[in-house]
Amino acid sequence: MSKDAAMRAMREARYRERQEASTADSTPTRSAVRPAKAQAAKTAAPPTPTEALCGHRSMSGRTCTREQGHEAKSHRYS
Repeated sequence: MSKDAAMRAMREARYRERQEASTADSTPTRSAVRPAKAQAAKTAAPPTPTEALCGHRSMSGRTCTREQGHEAKSHRYS
């Protein structure tokens, strides 16, 4: 048996095992709740309109969220 044939046989065996397991267990394996990291990003307060932002635009169209005239060499896009 060649290496390719052996790998194909292992892959097909694993596929069959997963198919049998999924038909036996009908509960979803992934949770329906989003991770906390995504929720934390939503709750972060955006800068207030009174603060002047840098406004530098990246090639993808995003704008810099640092304060205007910032000393940092890099921009922080959102």
